[in-house]
Amino acid sequence: MYILVTGATGKVGRRFIERLEAEPSFSAARVRALCHNRRLDETDRVEVVRGSIADRTVAAAAMADITHVVHLATCKETPEEVIDVTVKGLFWLLEEFRLSKTARQFMLIGGDASVGHFYYRHRGPVTEATPHTAYPGCYALSKVLEEVMLEQFGIQYGTNWCCLRAPWIMEKDDFKYSLSFSHDVFGGPDWKRMVPVRDAERYRQNGTIPLLLDADGRPLKRNIIHLDDLVAAILLAIDNPRARQELFNICMDEPVDYGAVAAYLQRTRGADWIEIASGFHSNWMDNSKAKYALGWRPEYDTERLIESAWEYERKPDDPRVVWYPG
Repeated sequence: MYILVTGATGKVGRRFIERLEAEPSFSAARVRALCHNRRLDETDRVEVVRGSIADRTVAAAAMADITHVVHLATCKETPEEVIDVTVKGLFWLLEEFRLSKTARQFMLIGGDASVGHFYYRHRGPVTEATPHTAYPGCYALSKVLEEVMLEQFGIQYGTNWCCLRAPWIMEKDDFKYSLSFSHDVFGGPDWKRMVPVRDAERYRQNGTIPLLLDADGRPLKRNIIHLDDLVAAILLAIDNPRARQELFNICMDEPVDYGAVAAYLQRTRGADWIEIASGFHSNWMDNSKAKYALGWRPEYDTERLIESAWEYERKPDDPRVVWYPG
């Protein structure tokens, strides 16, 4: 087994490679890590190559002798790059995959931006059959185009693909900083911009928690997945016959309820909270298909997500680095 990992220096790529190397059932697997702006250290089982998948020659060289692809490379709201990387880059990888004599499985890690996550009102749970509904911007559009292209290669050429659609991915103390009124907020919303400047500074100093309300005035429910649960799903999907040409929602059993978070932090840590109105919509991703077909179970619920983030202690050689918002 020879696995090409794109976006290998991101938090999912790094953790996946660590878990793969530690998993006895994958002891014979080797990794080719394709890196662009950053790079990994090589090991006896991890080869590092550099370049952009937007260049077909890079994609072709990266795919040489590969049996599996775990495609993680993506762009955020960068219109000048997003089509080259997420559309053209994926196309070149899929072209090389279908022409390859060794390739067996192509796995895309998608995102709930393809179904609009909290930008649109959903009449029921978000399932794998929910229509694509990208929200404004190029990132969400790219997530739709990725899923559609992957599916069409399966229709046109019989490609053995699998897509794991993940919502917001958390690790370490990410969730704690997602509720920060400071400049170091992880992801969005940017809370300090939603309140007066003096209030934001007071909330930061007091450790006040934002309680985001949805468009109906109720605490917002938002889907999240812990990094370790996502990586566990990736490992279960590799060479799994029930994953062939299938899309799976990979998320917590229940969405994170901002009201429940505020109440829990007030009860356990004495944190105050402040309601913040929004036009966003609560939604609930359904992960039952992945649980049924892959035998996967998420280990993190809201309380464990909170505790793991608040109890995480960073070491001097592990600074918080946010490469892009979200």
